[in-house]
Amino acid sequence: MPDYLIEHDTLYRYGAPVSESWQLARLVPRELPWQRLLWHRLDIDPVPGECETRVDAWGNTVAGFALHGAHESLSVRMRCEVALGERPLPPPGASLPWEAVREHAGGRGPFEDLSPAALRLPTPRLPWSDAAHAYAAQSLAPGRDWLEAVTELMRRIHRDFRFEAGVTDVGTPVDEVLARRCGVCQDFAHLMIAGLRAHGLPARYMSGYLLTNPPPGKPRLAGADASHAWVAAHAPGLGWVEFDPTNDCLADERFVTLGWGGDFTDVAPLRGVIRGGGEQQMQVRVTVWPVGNQHEEFAAVYHR
Repeated sequence: MPDYLIEHDTLYRYGAPVSESWQLARLVPRELPWQRLLWHRLDIDPVPGECETRVDAWGNTVAGFALHGAHESLSVRMRCEVALGERPLPPPGASLPWEAVREHAGGRGPFEDLSPAALRLPTPRLPWSDAAHAYAAQSLAPGRDWLEAVTELMRRIHRDFRFEAGVTDVGTPVDEVLARRCGVCQDFAHLMIAGLRAHGLPARYMSGYLLTNPPPGKPRLAGADASHAWVAAHAPGLGWVEFDPTNDCLADERFVTLGWGGDFTDVAPLRGVIRGGGEQQMQVRVTVWPVGNQHEEFAAVYHR
């Protein structure tokens, strides 16, 4: 069972003083059958005047905090250690035709879990898209096995779209991503979800971290990683199966889950409102370190 040390730093700098700030942080990795949170720490500067922790409708841990004094920057630093085991893999031959999965999710078959039904519906960030419906239809041939069809959709997105940072943002519509044929992990996850939901299939947005490997012979660099997004799709008998269209793979022991929801809006690591501030700059720095003897000194720093 590999252990990972994770550091997620967010720094806002404001062009003018902020008089008040209200923020929501979703920066606590979930406890799952294959994922254990060994310890966690959240440091906020300036120190907030109010702070409370709750669980949202999706089961994600949310820290809400408010700053009532003037400040020209905001730093939010999450540090934690997570132990990961093997995710259960779909057993061979256990899948159904995708139309049967749609029937179950639509209430015309026995339910294992009522929650997937809500994740067949459009959201404000992911409205109905004719273009996403048409794109996904190429993988959803009549009578095709659900797992085979969804896996091919994942692989087509990986093949057809170029990973390119800076050409999209959190508000870029799926139709624009389809037209540009490029984007980042968030865009590819949104596209896959929109395509599945357009055919009545439940899918949810997954947020977390992915351990990346440096080039051969190069050291792992602090701050070189980033938050990651992927997709979970649901079928009777299999439950939620996690697909990563950015990397063309099922989620495995490299994936650390922060949370999930209907789209990015439900799991944004940090979002809120401010009074004042003028123009603002945001810097995000993420590092995922595999725990080992070579990282003992680094781990000691984390515990301070």
